[in-house]
This record gives sequence, C-alpha cells and structure tokens, in this order.
Amino acid sequence: MVEIATAVGTPIYIYSQAELQARAAAFVTAVPSANTLACYAVKANNNPAILGLLRQAGLGADVTSGGELFLALHADISPDKIIFSGVGKRRDEIEMALDAGIRALHVESAMELEAIAAIAGERQQVARIGVRVNPDIHAETHPYMTTGEKWHKFGVAPETAVTLLHAAREHPALHPVGLAAHIGSQITAVPPFVQSAHFLVQLADELAASGIRLEYVDVGGGLGIDYGDWRLEIGDSPQQSPGSNRQSPPIVEWVTAVTQPILAAGYGVVMEPGRSVVGPAGCLLTRLTYTKTQGGTQFAIVDAGMSDLIRPTLYDAYHPVLPVAEAPDGHAAERYTVVGPICETGDWLAKERALPPLRPGDLVAIMQAGAYGYAMASNYNGRLKPAEILVNGNRFTLIRKRQDYTHLLDGCLAPE
Repeated sequence: MVEIATAVGTPIYIYSQAELQARAAAFVTAVPSANTLACYAVKANNNPAILGLLRQAGLGADVTSGGELFLALHADISPDKIIFSGVGKRRDEIEMALDAGIRALHVESAMELEAIAAIAGERQQVARIGVRVNPDIHAETHPYMTTGEKWHKFGVAPETAVTLLHAAREHPALHPVGLAAHIGSQITAVPPFVQSAHFLVQLADELAASGIRLEYVDVGGGLGIDYGDWRLEIGDSPQQSPGSNRQSPPIVEWVTAVTQPILAAGYGVVMEPGRSVVGPAGCLLTRLTYTKTQGGTQFAIVDAGMSDLIRPTLYDAYHPVLPVAEAPDGHAAERYTVVGPICETGDWLAKERALPPLRPGDLVAIMQAGAYGYAMASNYNGRLKPAEILVNGNRFTLIRKRQDYTHLLDGCLAPE
C-alpha cells in the first residue's frame, strides 16, 4: 500500500487480481453444467482490464447501456454471452445490440418490445428477446436497492410478460428466448432468490404449455457481500445499513440454490453477479490531510470523498476502514468520523470509527470498495477521478490513469 501510494499518489482504487479470479471461478464452477452462464453485471465495475480478467475466467456480461456494451465488446466478451438489460434502451443502443448479435435484449415494457420489433424489422433482422418480469418479492436491503416489487420501475407484471412473449412469438422480427427477474442488490438471504427462481420456472412452464419453450431462465444477481466482516473497530458496534451486517452465503451455496430448480425443469440458467464478484476484491486508499474536533466530533479529513466513493452518502452504507500502518504500542484507539474535502455535509466515508491516533500523511484503506466505487465516481467540485491499480502477487499495474485538470474540459466548447 505504501509503495503504491508513493508511486501513484492518492486517492486510488486498488484491486486484487487473485481475489477477482477466485470469485469469478466460483460462479463458473459451482454447478458444472453447459447450460449455465454467469453474466457479470458491468455496472458494478467497468474497468476494461477487470472485464478482460473476468472474460478469461469464463464470465459473460450483463449490460445496461450502449457504453457498457461497448466496453464488454472491447474486452472481447463473446456477443453470445452478453445480455442487455434496462428500462430505457434508446434506438441507437438497440441497433448497436443487433449489430453485435448479442444473446438477447431483455424487454421491460410493451412499448420497448414494439420499438425493438420495428427496428429489427426495418433492418431485416430477427431480435432475440427475453422479458424481465417483476415477481413482487420483498428482499431485505436498502430501499434504493430493491427492484423486484410491483411498484418499482423494473420489469413487467407476470400477465404482461405472458402477453409480450406471445406477441414476440407471432412477430417475424422477434424470437423469444428467455424470462428474467432481478429482485435487488446487496441481499444476504438465499430464500428470496430461491422463491424468485421457482416463480420463474412456474411461469416458464406455463408458457411452454401454451407453445413457447424458452431457452433459459435468468435469475438475476444481487448476492450481497460482508461489508462488516473486517473488524478493526476495537470493540466497536457500528450502526450499519440494511443488509451490511448479515453474513453473506458462500457463492457456491447461492449458485446451487438458485440454479437447482431451473436446471431440474430443463431450462438453461443465466445469472447476473456483480458486487459479489468485485466488491471484496477492491479498496479505496486515501491519505489523511488534517484532523479537527468540532461539536464533540473528531474529524479525520482525507483526500478521498463522496466524488470518489458515494455509497456512504447515497445509501448510508458501511465500509470497514483500516489504517495502513500498525498503531504504536501504548496508544489507545480514538473515535473518528472520516470525511472528505467536498463542500457537502453529506461528504463522509465512515462515522465514529475507533482507529489508532491519526496524523497528517497517514494512509487509511476503505475496504470492500471494488463494486460501485469508481463506477459511480464524478468530477463534482472539480475533483479528478482517481487512478486504479491491479495487484498480482508482489507486482502492481496501473490500469487507469488518474485524471488531470485538462480532463475537466473534455467535450467543452467555447460559445461562438
């Protein structure tokens, strides 16, 4: 950590290649079957070097935009291992998917199906489509991360899904191939996923009885990780956000549970893991700038902030914080609220953590930050996006340069 910070500076995202490969392999090998495909959710972390590693491990890609599709193809992920999800696909994105020949476009509304049919028809192509159904299953997680209940914007009602798939079967420019669901993110209990899998199988069987035999059932992703399992807090009992303090099941347990009913029914399986692949493999390394005590709170002001890692601000999310250097003997822990330099009261990374006494220049690592860290970073307050590093054994490689100030002018034009 010290060597990397000296060479590259801070703040910086650091990822473990070995951990990424091991977690990806767990999804590929958990259920030996030619009928299972794990499509990595590119939104979790879209660094091209990481996408390349996951392709080598056997993962496909779940994309939600033309940009993510571009990155997946750039990483040489085979188009027949790419699915395109999302509620608002534009015409150019649909055309891009048809040009690439991806496995399927997952439809989330009647109007979208009509648009895909019209575009494919104009191009004299046949679009492979799946339909994302909303199973109305409640999952314990942050409200912003639930996606499978009937009042959410995602997917369609079961009866609508049946109607859309029948319409697709009758349309010469459409080929129905799949049925999908995704109930949310950072879910640490297996039963809701199993409930969703059984729901999808039952619906697929009903469709088969009416003459539509689908190729696969997509059980989605959303398996949580253990944000609270790195315990430096020295007797601390922090308040954690929903889903963060429950023990997550091993990947093999989750994969076995969700695939069993689908494979038993004779369908192929698609999964969409994201956070569970990259989350524990990364950290955000930051350096202490100042400390100050105000209103009874001791602040540790670091050079990373909500522009680098917005999860604490957005979700009230808990991330473990570790000092890079060991505490000197005889120094009792102190309570710090770790904040960044952004001009927002909401700019915080950790609250009331017990840490060794910190001094300017000390390095601290925000753990479990491989997912939805850099991917959600911004240039707010004129901040530069951090660099990204991949560690392999005792070597490290720069896989994304830190921005410089000229990047703040990207795409800007002076008025005439």
